[in-house]
Amino acid sequence: MFWKTGVLIVGCVLLPFCLLGAESSGRWGKSVTFHRTRGKNRPERETSSSSNTGNSSQGHAFTSCRIPLTPAEHEVLDDNTHETGFNGDDGSYVILTWVGDGTGVILVLSTISSPLDSFLEGGSSRLYRSTDYGKSFHDISQSINHTFIKEEFGVSVGPGSSVILTADTPVFGNPGGIIFTSTDAGATFRFIQLPFHLAQPITYHFLNPDYLVALSIDGGLWLSLDFGAKWTKVHDGVHSFSWGAGINLFFSCSQVDAVEAEERGDLLLKRTKDLGRTFTIIHEDIYSFGYIGAFLFFSVMEDSRSPRVMYFSSDQGDSFSQALLPSASTEQFYSILDGDEDMLFMHVDNPGDTYFGTMYTSDDRGILFSKSLERHLFDGQRKSDFTNITSLRGVYLTNKLDVDGHVRSVISFNRGGTWRQLNKPDNVNCGDHVKKCNLHIHGEHSRNNRIVPMLALSEPTAIGLVIAHGTVGDSLSSSQHPDVFVSSDGGYNWRGTLRGPHHYSLLDSGGLLVAVEAHHKGQVKTIKFSTDEGQCWKLYNFTEQSFFFAGLASEPGTKAMSVSVWGFRPEEDGQPMWVAVTIDFQSLITRQCNARDYEEWLAHSTGGDSERNGCVLGLKETYRRLKKQSFCRNGRNFAVSKKQSPCSCTREDYICDYGYYRHVNTSECVRQPVAANKTLDACLNGEEDELLTAGYRKVPSDRCEGGFTPHLQVPTVIQPCGVKPSSEPPGKTTSSVTHFDTLTERLVLILVCAGAALIILLVIVSAVLAVRRVADRTRTPAYSFSNLRLQEDTNGITAEFESIASSNGTACHQDSDEDLLHYHSTNFQGIANTTGQGC
Repeated sequence: MFWKTGVLIVGCVLLPFCLLGAESSGRWGKSVTFHRTRGKNRPERETSSSSNTGNSSQGHAFTSCRIPLTPAEHEVLDDNTHETGFNGDDGSYVILTWVGDGTGVILVLSTISSPLDSFLEGGSSRLYRSTDYGKSFHDISQSINHTFIKEEFGVSVGPGSSVILTADTPVFGNPGGIIFTSTDAGATFRFIQLPFHLAQPITYHFLNPDYLVALSIDGGLWLSLDFGAKWTKVHDGVHSFSWGAGINLFFSCSQVDAVEAEERGDLLLKRTKDLGRTFTIIHEDIYSFGYIGAFLFFSVMEDSRSPRVMYFSSDQGDSFSQALLPSASTEQFYSILDGDEDMLFMHVDNPGDTYFGTMYTSDDRGILFSKSLERHLFDGQRKSDFTNITSLRGVYLTNKLDVDGHVRSVISFNRGGTWRQLNKPDNVNCGDHVKKCNLHIHGEHSRNNRIVPMLALSEPTAIGLVIAHGTVGDSLSSSQHPDVFVSSDGGYNWRGTLRGPHHYSLLDSGGLLVAVEAHHKGQVKTIKFSTDEGQCWKLYNFTEQSFFFAGLASEPGTKAMSVSVWGFRPEEDGQPMWVAVTIDFQSLITRQCNARDYEEWLAHSTGGDSERNGCVLGLKETYRRLKKQSFCRNGRNFAVSKKQSPCSCTREDYICDYGYYRHVNTSECVRQPVAANKTLDACLNGEEDELLTAGYRKVPSDRCEGGFTPHLQVPTVIQPCGVKPSSEPPGKTTSSVTHFDTLTERLVLILVCAGAALIILLVIVSAVLAVRRVADRTRTPAYSFSNLRLQEDTNGITAEFESIASSNGTACHQDSDEDLLHYHSTNFQGIANTTGQGC
């Protein structure tokens, strides 16, 4: 598999467990790419086997609940099912993109991989447009003069109804590339000749569709302020770029006459905040950078012989600080898993081909990182199973590689503070010989190995709803046959719902689930749908003539009531024909939901009447959501309704601050033990800084009030580094060597200041001798970052650094941080660790 222009192109040959229809959800729309292979001879997938079965065991089979369609329901669906055959279209790829919000406009680009193939095989590019949510399509190829559009770049959709198509033109003999722009959702297009050749898709500004930035094949950074009509080069030698907040634009570039700067870590990180008129150098010698949430992050190779380290900025690069994370050597990498304005999830790879690393969570500055999960799975192809369950606040799901070589799923309900295994589904039991019976969710690792066709699915508008492929037993084993499971409460409880792998989608804000079975061979003609969150399903044959399935396509945002099934049929001449069947369920579910169809639901409730029941990250949240038995539609005007109330703070709302850890025998945070060879440096903003701490800090995003308040008799002052004296606020007295915290020491200082000149000299000599003796006994220890990752054996946490061989074989980690720039859409409570609690 490989990424191109943000759309996952999968080169599979009618393989049921390969995601042929892959989605790329952008800020303004969603693109889906379907691929088919030319030729009549289509190789079959080899049946996977696993020698690593261990004591894993699949749970006893559950029975899917099926309700037959009535003749009247079948007739209604027949009348509202629309099939389109794209006759004479021999494109290998179909890129389907929604334009605008609720416009009903879909653009479909049918193309092939390159013009050379077109010349040799008679292929072409065609552009189709639908204005009724895919019920009918019209060929509008003439609006772009039948120009060949690049498969790699496809269709780019921006804010509002803006669209950009990038033509494929030869580099030699042409001054630049060609783009077609539209501001009316593809009704009309404007031809624009570029003064350069694009190296990657054009990038929109977050808010203003007229502001565009592009990178040319010769490393030029180009800006347009009028939606592509005119372009201005603003910098040369650029490797990568990213919009920040406002009109801040960040980019990395080579220094003058630098050769292989990216490989050596010799890049400059620059910023322009006036659209290219002036520039500021943020840092030298960077390896790579990215921007997510409110954080700018970049890795730095400070010395050619040293590992890379991470820096973060939360103020658009005006200031930055080194993150308190283990450094990454040439065989390791960093990866931002997820992030927002409050915190980041960071994975740091373990040395060697171990296929796992350590997950950390940050504070709201992106500086202080706490260990969240050890042995976090990250396979040889740099794929992580880390998933944000967006249907409920604070829930994350991932997989870990345990010391016995088995992969197990873990889930966190408090943003990585603690992790535990998933509960066994209600309707599935394990055999007597299975010691631990839990549900394990298949993620990117399984999809990459063609075990499942889809990842776990959740949406913010479908409160608490999660649908995923899973296996019940001791661990996740590739030899097991995955089934589909559904949770209605954000991952606390699960239920088996469909046997075998399926493609699935959420419609009507979760009020409607649809699924199509993923077949090993053969073709599809049946869709399954449920109106009770997957408890029972109805089956509908949407076509008389089955076809090879390519993917499901539904409007982004889950508001729609219709879904399109894409595929292709072989024609008599052997050439396949693309087919799209759109099923409109609104005609079947006609009643609009009313107040009696909804219920009040307390999120994160584990039962009981305790005051803390439902408290997560300092808040209780009560949602108004649809009852399972209600047969009605939420509709396009549906909005999530919730009530929030703060909880009283407890120790669970705090994690141990820098220099502290939660002792295994207590719930309190205690100071790290002194170790001569285990110290910690923290140079904040390149200067000496103080961290005044009581040993605790509130978990990012926690909104608790009152209750437990961290308090120490004498707050600890940690003074890392010694580069420059920091500017102190009035009333604060510090020293890089000695801290005068006791009343006696302060009185001595007062007496010294009030004494006569001769007495002062005598007192100074006596005080210095006395203070040095006191300092030797009570001095605050310094901590050096270089050994932070070795603190585990002194704070009650045992780190496991065994090299576990994956079934994928040996991975080759490139000397690159490229995974910094992609973040992935859980934990294992079976081991007693202080995940997310120790620093």
